[in-house]
Amino acid sequence: LAALLGNGLIITAVACDHRLHTPMYFFLLNLSVLDLGSMSTTLPKAMANSLWDNRAISYQGCAAQLFMLLFLVVAEYFLLTVMAYDRYVAICKPLHYGTLLGSRACVHMAAAAWGSAFLQAVLHT
Repeated sequence: LAALLGNGLIITAVACDHRLHTPMYFFLLNLSVLDLGSMSTTLPKAMANSLWDNRAISYQGCAAQLFMLLFLVVAEYFLLTVMAYDRYVAICKPLHYGTLLGSRACVHMAAAAWGSAFLQAVLHT
């Protein structure tokens, strides 16, 4: 519940405050969305299993859950790598930060992280 509230707060704050429309907060917004997705992939089935004392899952349900979990976790790792690059540029090349990490470049890097994660999940599911 705390993670749900925290991620929802981050998403709301970044979306509503125009001063937070910077590359770092854009990536934090993406990370919060991925975190919400990964929580909602496994938690509902786990809660249902504990409430009804039933551990059965269909093959299609298992495959869908595995695909979504792989997709979201791998996207999170790729996005953390992009965030590390963002911080590297901000610290080591502050005068080039605006040219290296414009809004277009940030969207392309985030899309590459999501797309690569999708391909990785398709290959492993």
